[in-house]
Amino acid sequence: MTASHLDSVSSEERLRRWRLLLGGATRSGQSADGTGCTLSGSDARLDAALAALYDGAPYSTGKDSKGKRTAGLGNSAPSVAAWLSEVRELFPQDTVRVLQADAVDRLGLRTLLLEPELMEQVEPDIHMAATLMSLKDVMPDTAKETARVVVRKVVDELMRRLAEPLRSAVSGSLNRSQRNNRPRQNEIDWGRTILKNLRHYQPEQRTIVPDQLVGYGRARRSLKDIVLCLDQSGSMASSVVYAGVFGAVLASLPAVSTRVVVFDTEVVDLSEQLSDPVDVLFGVQLGGGTDINRALGYCQSVIQRPEDTILVLISDLYEGGNERQMLGRARALVDAGVRVIALLALDDDGSPGYDHRVAAAYAGMGIPAFACTPAHFPELMATAIAGGDINAWAASQGIATARAEEEQLTN
Repeated sequence: MTASHLDSVSSEERLRRWRLLLGGATRSGQSADGTGCTLSGSDARLDAALAALYDGAPYSTGKDSKGKRTAGLGNSAPSVAAWLSEVRELFPQDTVRVLQADAVDRLGLRTLLLEPELMEQVEPDIHMAATLMSLKDVMPDTAKETARVVVRKVVDELMRRLAEPLRSAVSGSLNRSQRNNRPRQNEIDWGRTILKNLRHYQPEQRTIVPDQLVGYGRARRSLKDIVLCLDQSGSMASSVVYAGVFGAVLASLPAVSTRVVVFDTEVVDLSEQLSDPVDVLFGVQLGGGTDINRALGYCQSVIQRPEDTILVLISDLYEGGNERQMLGRARALVDAGVRVIALLALDDDGSPGYDHRVAAAYAGMGIPAFACTPAHFPELMATAIAGGDINAWAASQGIATARAEEEQLTN
């Protein structure tokens, strides 16, 4: 910084910068900087995030064997996940990488990741999986396999709990969709046709005269194309875990064609990895910016059958790219016949934070926008495949859509 630039900075601004540089307190709680400067707003959040890593506050969760305050978030996965989400929002991506690497060293996470015996004592959960996904790029190579084992446990439990409800709901909806009672000759299912018409057997002619043909129809190819488009910003970490599992389940159903696309400011298509949801999750780069416009543009380029496509955008809708173009792309997808659904969150954490203005604009286009728990997702997809009214379904489940919320705000 040049002398002329320093001269142009006010004394209050210099104090603010020194306060951020020095921090607010030592480990013993005494003043460390002497500036007397009080921080507020984003500066206070930034200072708190740095203090959690380097000063042991305010996320500190325990004491060492001598009773002294320890630096760190401890081994609490939810606390670490919250801290990681905060630093991603407050710092540039290169700085986030440095902070994450320091967190692994300073907060005991390296021990957590390197000791299988310790990991076996930890109850893997959705927060732990999201944390490990966030830290995978700064893990030592010897720790990555341990992390995959933990994430695998989480995925296996989610598959056990969620796979069958999704398969049943979607398969039932598909079975109803693929009935074809007016098949062309090459579409006739002769086995099912004979069974359905046995009552019309003619003994004299030793033949069956069918009065109803049963056809394969479109059952020989995918009935629906499903695109899950996942916002991989830090705030969506739990949603990404659930969506990765659901994507793998949908990909196992031969009657649907499933694609999983993840995005921040870049777009990555993970569809080739859907045979293993752990590979999908480790292909996610949690953090970074958000360019929904770019993601929708990619989805437009890969959709071949608009009227038979369901696009589920899982995002809090905070657009970091060109919002006008993004809304235009969303409108173009709807006009082309794509069934677009905006999930503001796909997790169990309650009401999400999201861009209400964009959600209302989506609702005005006929795009349902709401948060959805994993338990609701199977019936949501079944309703979408069957061509049902998503807003009516959401209302029947007690789910407030963005349109309903906007109406409540104006009433």
